[in-house]
Amino acid sequence: MRRIYPSYTYGAGPRAGCYWPKTESIPPECESVTGSVDADVGIIGAGFTGLNAALALARAGISVAVMEAKDVGFGASGRNGGFCCLGGAALSRKALLRRYGAAGAAAWYRTEVAAIDHVRALLKQHEIDADTHSNGETVLAHSPGSMAHLRADCAAIETDYGITPRLIEAEALAAEGMKGAFHGAMTIPHGFGLNPMKYLAGLARAARVANARIYSHSPVLQIETLRDGYLLHSPQGALRCKQLIVATNGYSSEDLPNWMAGRFLPAQSNVLVTRQLTPEEINLGWSSDQMAYDHRFFLHYFRLLPEGRMLFGMRGGLRSSTQADRQTLTTTRRHFETMFPDWADIETPYAWNGLLCLTPDLEPYCGAIPEMPGAFAAFGFHGNGVAMGSYAGAILADLVQDRTPKRSYPAMMKNLPRRLPMGRFRRLALVPPYLWGAVTGG
Repeated sequence: MRRIYPSYTYGAGPRAGCYWPKTESIPPECESVTGSVDADVGIIGAGFTGLNAALALARAGISVAVMEAKDVGFGASGRNGGFCCLGGAALSRKALLRRYGAAGAAAWYRTEVAAIDHVRALLKQHEIDADTHSNGETVLAHSPGSMAHLRADCAAIETDYGITPRLIEAEALAAEGMKGAFHGAMTIPHGFGLNPMKYLAGLARAARVANARIYSHSPVLQIETLRDGYLLHSPQGALRCKQLIVATNGYSSEDLPNWMAGRFLPAQSNVLVTRQLTPEEINLGWSSDQMAYDHRFFLHYFRLLPEGRMLFGMRGGLRSSTQADRQTLTTTRRHFETMFPDWADIETPYAWNGLLCLTPDLEPYCGAIPEMPGAFAAFGFHGNGVAMGSYAGAILADLVQDRTPKRSYPAMMKNLPRRLPMGRFRRLALVPPYLWGAVTGG
């Protein structure tokens, strides 16, 4: 494997303090690949995208096998903030209209809504109790200027999504249970929070019931092209498949396949979870069940979990090591205490980080891998993989079957991502915007 962060990043260290594995166990039947295994479709990666593709294909009667380097959900899918919300690209509205026109932009907005609906339908269909809560998402203004932007955004959101946002003035926030140093807010009533590990466990169980095979601790070290498909080499065995799906997102390797090199840019996100709060402590701080984030470049995202713990996350971090993790934890904790001063003495026993995935064009990709017949990939969900990563997996299942997807599949997702130069050092491209965000406080 050829990856752009140190090996530490992809090991157990950054995930060691993750809260989600304490709440749900992945089905234990996931053994490693040993010897020779055959399947019609091989999938690399057992996260939201890979498991959604596996479930859809298995339910269609197709032989499918998933190979996961660690455990199910070890990557971003099992360590994110659990926001099933609008998003998936990082383009501004102006840039989206310029690139794809009004019709192309409208198709993308429909897709964002459809991605949330897709996850909601899966939870219902497969009776997955994922601790869902929140009536959409709330965006908080961190400054008066930020609130002015939210006011201006309301009309555009209603036009683009057909959803009517609700503005909350600063003086009304406390009554909404949204105490903190905020200057107002806007609630977009579409989306919900969930426990990502419970969602993943439910997906894995449903896929196995449908006869999908899921192999854990089976890293793919080489993709060998055959006359009639691919051979995926793992330390103790190999999977022979006619078609291939690469669903590794920010945890991808530059050479699996070589086409991936330079087309994705992993970026770090950091999460804290408090101890269980008493009702009195909750009333001191944030008591709303809304999932929320603030209107900054280094956005903070947070939500009060149904079990009474506060989850708090923020973007940032360019170095990855034990020492760097300690420094990032200190920074994240400082931001937590600044935003919620009444909780400054509340312990945060859970802390971890993981990699989200950007692309050079700030767009997700979901489609064929050129020059590899029968091979497909989806990646680049820009921190919104719960909904869009799941949805992309369902689209890939259609493409593998040579079917035109019935669900919305906009031009943006079909656009081949260009390559960034500098190999593993391309993460230095994040330095200028990170410095700007640090200097401006935005």
